[in-house]
Amino acid sequence: MLHKLRARMQDEKGFTLIELLVVILIIGILAAIALPAFLNQREKAQDSTAKSDVRTAQTAMETYYTDHQSYEDADVAALVAIEPALTNANELTVTGATENGYTLSVESKGSNKVVYSIENTAGTVSRSCDKANTGGCGDSTW
Repeated sequence: MLHKLRARMQDEKGFTLIELLVVILIIGILAAIALPAFLNQREKAQDSTAKSDVRTAQTAMETYYTDHQSYEDADVAALVAIEPALTNANELTVTGATENGYTLSVESKGSNKVVYSIENTAGTVSRSCDKANTGGCGDSTW
């Protein structure tokens, strides 16, 4: 009798339907947990890229000031000429460029579309963002 049982077990190879369903269920649960975490990291990376781009634009703007002794007439093209990496900055804008100040803005490529800005007013620099508590934007500052 024991010999027949062993012979029968050796003939049965593979997985049962229940075993396959349990594995699929476990994979589904892991995917449900991992996917939102992955998407959130992507948003954070896109926000960080926007912040980095606006900081790079600030450095280019200060270089422009060193060359011209004024921020006036500075525009995106002038900043890209100083720092070619800014060609990849999403929606880079230069506004309010005067003799003593400027405002630079870059929009995040993430789904939140947060705009990160740096404003220099007579040597006082402030950083802001347009959507508080969204993405990498805290209380409208970063």
